[in-house]
Amino acid sequence: MTRRTRVVRGGRRIVTLTSDTGSVYAAQMRAVLAQSLHAAEIFDLAHDLPAHGIREAGFLLRAMAERFPAGSIHIAVIDPGVGGARAPIVIECRDGSVLVGPDNGVLWPLAERLGYRSAYRIDARRLPARHRVGRTFDGRDLFAPAAARIARGSPPSELGPRVRPRRVRLPPARIREGALTGEVLHVDRFGNLVTSIPSKAWPAGARSAQLRLRADPPRTLPFARSYEALGIGRLGILPSSFGLLEIAIGQGSAARHLEARSADRIEVRVSDAQLRGRGASSRRRSSDSSRPRVPRVLASFVGHRRPKAVRL
Repeated sequence: MTRRTRVVRGGRRIVTLTSDTGSVYAAQMRAVLAQSLHAAEIFDLAHDLPAHGIREAGFLLRAMAERFPAGSIHIAVIDPGVGGARAPIVIECRDGSVLVGPDNGVLWPLAERLGYRSAYRIDARRLPARHRVGRTFDGRDLFAPAAARIARGSPPSELGPRVRPRRVRLPPARIREGALTGEVLHVDRFGNLVTSIPSKAWPAGARSAQLRLRADPPRTLPFARSYEALGIGRLGILPSSFGLLEIAIGQGSAARHLEARSADRIEVRVSDAQLRGRGASSRRRSSDSSRPRVPRVLASFVGHRRPKAVRL
């Protein structure tokens, strides 16, 4: 007997849409889903992602979709190679969720987070016959019909042959001798620079660090827990809602101020005085709460010459 995928939310399958296409093209994908699905909830997550930014989109798709109920269907259309050699695929995850989109790596961070099980190349001949206009919009002509078929109960394996998907992992942060290095993963609409460095790597009690962006000269920035604490117009380092360090200006744009963009290299260096305690007072016996504590992820590598990777 053919295995049927399970539904969620009282029998209604959730389908999400994410793209860099803008609202006009997104509406056409939504229309295809609406024609085919009468018992599904369709959520538009975002359609203003940076054009052609596959890795940044992969990061954002994971952040937006990972908390949806198990068994949801997620369509992602960030597809600069549309109509070319890259394959249209569906990925089945261990929690019953299904990802639909181009095989260019944009689906992989979410697939890895939800638990990758298998992937299949979409064979257009196994989809309902439709008038296909050109080869420039697989989101409407392939991905939406494939997602609709799955939402109606067909297993992903019925859509085409099994394949091995392209795996594009997000860049790890690296730690060496008190320096945290990574990249700018995302520039949000406020101009905040979300880095690949986990917030948990920040030493408790440290109040500032030297920031080096690309090959620019280093600058000392304060650490704050909120934008209000940072202050209007002040550049600093904060723990973001993504669980990663971000560079921000209170009610301003760090991206504009620093002329920064996604994929820029970044280094954050906390001084030895803050890591090990300051002067003679740090050598006196005191309670653990009275001096900075070096988190386990960083303490293990202070003074270690070989960089260690920290995955997101």
